[in-house]
Amino acid sequence: MSSGVRRLTRQQQAVSDILARHTDFRSAQGWHAALLAQGSAVGLATVYRTLQFLADEGRIDVLRTDSGETRYRACSVGHHHHLVCRDCGRTVEVDAADVERWATTTAAAYGFTAVDHTVEIFGRCATCAAAARG
Repeated sequence: MSSGVRRLTRQQQAVSDILARHTDFRSAQGWHAALLAQGSAVGLATVYRTLQFLADEGRIDVLRTDSGETRYRACSVGHHHHLVCRDCGRTVEVDAADVERWATTTAAAYGFTAVDHTVEIFGRCATCAAAARG
């Protein structure tokens, strides 16, 4: 009897495991390099496919930077948004009730229903701002 959950291969499990051990966003190439550094022989194509599968399943966060690069990390539970430092990549998860209300109101004003949204706010974190000043 199938539970509906797809079993991951050994290589896919290695990708999932490394994501679970880190909280930062990284590109597929970054995750691949981390896997190689820990001695896991996982091909880059497998990393890309696994990240796509995990994203489709809602198990990881996907972030598109302002330069267009796609980065991934283990997903926390529940709907949230991100503040992302443009300099160091530090990411903070935020619940934003105002954003939720705005998205719902704006969608309704234009007759849209069943709306999903993703919000990432890019800026400079306090640490990087202080370093830039000093």
